[in-house]
Amino acid sequence: MNRLNIKIVSIMIMFIVLSGCGTENGTGRQKGLSEGVKNTGSGENFRLFLEAEDIAVTTGNVRVENSHPGFSGNGYLTGIEDDDDTITFTVFIPEDGFYNLNFISSAYGGYKENYVYINDEQVGVIKINGDDFQNSVLNGVFLPKGRQKIKLVKSWGWIRLDALEITSASPPGDDVYKVSYETVDPKATKSTKRLKRYLADVYGKYIISGQYSEKGFNGPEFKAIYQATGKYPAMLGLDFIDYTPSRAAYGSVGKSVEYAVEFSQKGGIVTFCWHWNAPERYLYNTPDKPWWKGFYTEATNIDLRAIMDGEDPEGYELLIRDIDVIAQLLMRLQDADVPVLWRPLHEASGGWFWWGASGPEPYKKLYKLLYDRLTNTHDIHNLIWVWNGQDPEWYPGDEYVDIVGIDIYPGEKVYSSQAPKFNEILEWTGTRKIIAMTENGCLFDPDLAFRDRTVWSYFGIWSGEFMVLNKTYTLSEKYNEKYMINKVYNHEKVITLDELPDLKKYRGK
Repeated sequence: MNRLNIKIVSIMIMFIVLSGCGTENGTGRQKGLSEGVKNTGSGENFRLFLEAEDIAVTTGNVRVENSHPGFSGNGYLTGIEDDDDTITFTVFIPEDGFYNLNFISSAYGGYKENYVYINDEQVGVIKINGDDFQNSVLNGVFLPKGRQKIKLVKSWGWIRLDALEITSASPPGDDVYKVSYETVDPKATKSTKRLKRYLADVYGKYIISGQYSEKGFNGPEFKAIYQATGKYPAMLGLDFIDYTPSRAAYGSVGKSVEYAVEFSQKGGIVTFCWHWNAPERYLYNTPDKPWWKGFYTEATNIDLRAIMDGEDPEGYELLIRDIDVIAQLLMRLQDADVPVLWRPLHEASGGWFWWGASGPEPYKKLYKLLYDRLTNTHDIHNLIWVWNGQDPEWYPGDEYVDIVGIDIYPGEKVYSSQAPKFNEILEWTGTRKIIAMTENGCLFDPDLAFRDRTVWSYFGIWSGEFMVLNKTYTLSEKYNEKYMINKVYNHEKVITLDELPDLKKYRGK
């Protein structure tokens, strides 16, 4: 080890001691500090290895154990069971830069997720799926020079944390933003192709603002944003939920198509999702599982695997019926020359929606069926296909996807760039795709996105409490404070409605 590295380790240990690291619940164990820290290399070869049981400060139920095989050092930390159970490492970072944070862990009883904070700001989520100790890496986290607090906080909890390894990383290069102008549908309409070209042209240079609003341009979310910032979002997010046959049967009436046409005529971009209520025969429709919650797994007994494997032909025909209803709505939009960023079957890997409850293979079959039915059977060609399965195992293939989207709800007033998730998505596809934050609860700070070189194509804040208070025109500020809304909507790199070109005539830069 050279003198520089010895100095770094010494400084880091000094910070650890001063901050109380190496103690359990702030008291006791101090021995083994130098043994718990391993530092090799510098600059591009920087590596710091921290044994959790020797170095970290813990709160709540967190404790040291050593009965589970495969750990390094003297043991591991466990007991992340309640909200006040935390594990904190205090480290000294030698220079500003990008780093990979590897939380070497194992899980109790299957898949687990937990939050990671840097200096009390949430930067991402680590995932563990398996009983063996394994890597769980947040890629490309920006850390400034100096003393940094890296904290693990319960989301699901129930993991064993063996060690934290910090290594230098390279941020995404400009090449990640070089994406194809072509749509996956070769017969896409002229307006659809022009929109895709525009998205490709500005990708990596600007961020397109977006907001979901059940009542469209005149909804409370758009009004509140305008009152606060003097700007309107460039993109309107809508849902086909109330057109679904099993909801229409109970009296639901959809108006989203009219809102989409209106917004497109104002020059805006339209995106649609579809909370697909399961067909009537699969709904429990009980007081605790009512018909209107039929898109949730818990409120329906639909078995997508059986349907897609041919074991439930009636169920297959009912799904086709529902798709055909949505097809007629998309055709109306096509006839009105409204291109749509189409995000069906979203958040599948979470399992909370019925289309994700049977695993990735039935889901991918349904996604491809939907693509074929809309594109080839109904000749609908105004769609830019946005896949939002949330996990690479659920990816249907590059030939079915124009944009990869991810939905992120990090908590309240969390404005970090969510760079680790962007960096993770870069590895999911065979060809470069546009990457967007298709739903989010919190705005991200554009300055941080450009600093971290993870420039999301667009964002789409969900409706209701994430932006407004009780469906009034008043900002709720529970998730997004007024100062950040103002910063985002008046940022020189964020595109608002008034800054969009005439997309019907757009021919590229």
